[in-house]
Amino acid sequence: MAPGDAFRDSLRRLELLLTAWTLLTAPGVWAQKVRVSEELEAYPTESVDLRCQFIDGGGLTKLTQVSWIWEPVDGQRDNIAVFHPIYGQSFPNPAFKERVLFLHNNLETPSIRISNLRMSDAGRYTCEYATYPTGNEQGTTTLIMLAKPKNSAQVVTVRSGTRSVVVARCEAADGKPAASIKWLSSVGGNHSTSTTSGPDGTVTVRSEYRLVPTPTDNGREVTCMVDQRTQERQWVKSVRLSVEYPPSVSIEGYDNNWYVGRPDAALLCLADANPAPTTVTWSAASGPLPGSVAVDGNRLEVSKVDDAVNTTFICEVTNKHGANRHQITTFVIDALEDPSSAGVVAGAVIGSLLALLLVVALVAVLLTRGRRVQRRGYPSGTDSMATGSGGGSSNGGDYGNKARLLFSNPTNAANKNGAGANNNGPIYTYREGCDATGTLTEKANDFHHHHHLHHTSAVNPPTTHDILLSGELEAAKRRKFDMDDSTEEEEERYDRFGGVGGGGGTMLPPPYHAHRGHGGEEMYLDDDMESQRDGSVISRTAIYV
Repeated sequence: MAPGDAFRDSLRRLELLLTAWTLLTAPGVWAQKVRVSEELEAYPTESVDLRCQFIDGGGLTKLTQVSWIWEPVDGQRDNIAVFHPIYGQSFPNPAFKERVLFLHNNLETPSIRISNLRMSDAGRYTCEYATYPTGNEQGTTTLIMLAKPKNSAQVVTVRSGTRSVVVARCEAADGKPAASIKWLSSVGGNHSTSTTSGPDGTVTVRSEYRLVPTPTDNGREVTCMVDQRTQERQWVKSVRLSVEYPPSVSIEGYDNNWYVGRPDAALLCLADANPAPTTVTWSAASGPLPGSVAVDGNRLEVSKVDDAVNTTFICEVTNKHGANRHQITTFVIDALEDPSSAGVVAGAVIGSLLALLLVVALVAVLLTRGRRVQRRGYPSGTDSMATGSGGGSSNGGDYGNKARLLFSNPTNAANKNGAGANNNGPIYTYREGCDATGTLTEKANDFHHHHHLHHTSAVNPPTTHDILLSGELEAAKRRKFDMDDSTEEEEERYDRFGGVGGGGGTMLPPPYHAHRGHGGEEMYLDDDMESQRDGSVISRTAIYV
């Protein structure tokens, strides 16, 4: 063999030896014979099973004893359970006594159960076999103890000020693993977090929320949120801030209408304070409170307003953080009218207005009716056609209302002229500018002669004929006044024939034709009086001299 080949062969053998040594010393190779759980999780007060099984492929290994060794920390090993085929079971550690037992009474499956777990039971548990001829065989399980934190959040009562202070706290106590805390708030603050480990391996996490408190922050909400491995969902709790401050005082109720005699005046003292006010005191700047004033807590009532309450009222409020006051000046004015009679006055005013409107309407109706009468040319109720009064023109009354000739048939001759039942009664005419005697003349029915109806005077009293003629004229006036308004169109047509200045002269109306009566005698129809522009009335059929 060449020297080079011998050297290469030696290197190959050395590599094989190193490989074998690595396989023999590797943990996985040893663990292949002892089967255990790599890691377990458990909670306090619960139970956990630590399983162990020896795997012997060739059946050449002899098992002599098995032990469970607990390593709470690195470098510390304590036997908690031992099983020997001849000497039986043994539990040498008093901390696990009566809490540990073997599930199977044999060496091949020496699994154990630990009951009533504690947080301090966390650590590494090794199942170790004593064998022949290979020596000890083992497998290790890591037990992780979990703890649900005890979460809480509380508010810290503070006083308003100018420096940042803790206003709320949130805590996740005795949890494993450690929890995380967050804050949700609408106020402008910040938070800080601290962690504390317990002797049993648990962790307590605390978080504090800070801000510069003001009275407006009182009652606002901040929310604490806790996340931790053992929780199924996030833990959330909101708290309301408690900021204490001295009173802030105001007075309400004065409406600038305190008049003399007012019975329902009152003032109300309002205070914003935390905690609530302990005392409320009313006083007056002018001295003692007036006799008409009564105090009921924060309310000041005035039984009847008078000049004594024309002063400045002061309300002072106190709580444990201090006192504050507010004042208001009330002015008493004279009562212009009794407020209770306002409704009566209003009713009287409304009634007066309605009455005035009624009077105006009545006057308007009367004026309208008067104009119609004037347009139709009839005298008023006080004028006498027989005497010729009530007429007159712009020249001083020389032209009166002109009477018309009254003709009658035999059947009503007595009613017309009072001369009997024949047609021979006197016929009366009226003529302007009659003689000085002023006598009333009469003549038998002679249509070609005309007589004058003169004004009556104190020297010549009215005769029987005057009275009858006046009554007949009044009856004719009433018949005319009761006619329907439809006759106005006919009157306007008749107006074209007369009047001064209407058409440049006086025009006579068309003549009326006579008709025959039952006796064969001639008769004239009772015609309308024609109204003149100057206010006079002219008959259409009368003969004027």
